[in-house]
Amino acid sequence: MKRLILTVLCCAAFAMPVSASEDDIIRRAATGDVPATMDALVAAVESAGATVFARVDHTAGAESVGMEMTDAQLLLFGNPKLGTPAMQDNPLAGLYLPLRVLVYRDDAGTVWLAYDDPKDMLAQLGGISEEAAYIGKMRAALEKLTTAAAGN
Repeated sequence: MKRLILTVLCCAAFAMPVSASEDDIIRRAATGDVPATMDALVAAVESAGATVFARVDHTAGAESVGMEMTDAQLLLFGNPKLGTPAMQDNPLAGLYLPLRVLVYRDDAGTVWLAYDDPKDMLAQLGGISEEAAYIGKMRAALEKLTTAAAGN
């Protein structure tokens, strides 16, 4: 019985995002490589009706100047129905919007999806309540989209 409980707890912990409290970054491990995980994220974003504004390949940028780095791509995406109310409450929300997710491979070879928690990044601005409905919607969307892209 103890072994079963331990197995369930371990599986649950792997499926949950890991939060680095010092910088409010939420990370979710992925099963694919960086390009495949990013492709899955783009598909999930577009299927949800959001707009992909940019896909930045940091690795290709490094290679273009003769440098090397581990695989890393950034996706900027959003939905004006969610972002506009935040910017109406405080135009500085535009520093954090559109939303962004980084997909990268760490030194151990694990691929991660990482993003800032909208509650933490927007609530630090004056005029934006931690209880604002759009913050909850952004958090739910990021969780749903990264879970779909992670493939686990």
